[in-house]
Amino acid sequence: MPTITFIDKAGTEKVVEAELGLSILEIAHRNHIPLEGACEGSLACSTCHVIVDEKDYAKLPAASDAEEDMLDLAFGLTQTSRLGCQLIMSKNYDGMRLRLPSSTRNMRVDNR
Repeated sequence: MPTITFIDKAGTEKVVEAELGLSILEIAHRNHIPLEGACEGSLACSTCHVIVDEKDYAKLPAASDAEEDMLDLAFGLTQTSRLGCQLIMSKNYDGMRLRLPSSTRNMRVDNR
């Protein structure tokens, strides 16, 4: 089975098995990775924001306009930022490294 590596806020790495066809958000949740996903993958927030390692970023399809709009709301946005709910695991992503941002911005909670 393919694997991906999550790197948490403290820099701790966790390599997990990544089932093909699941989103990165689903893989994170199944492996107890603290990736929020407040909208449960419906592309209505940016809390599943991940920072993709530069060498892996080129493997990904381009982000949709809707994903780009949500990414604009993400905390700590980078050139290689993506939403975990929009990345569906494929064999191409085997060995991918993803860093969790230092914080998230949940508009429903943060902007009461």
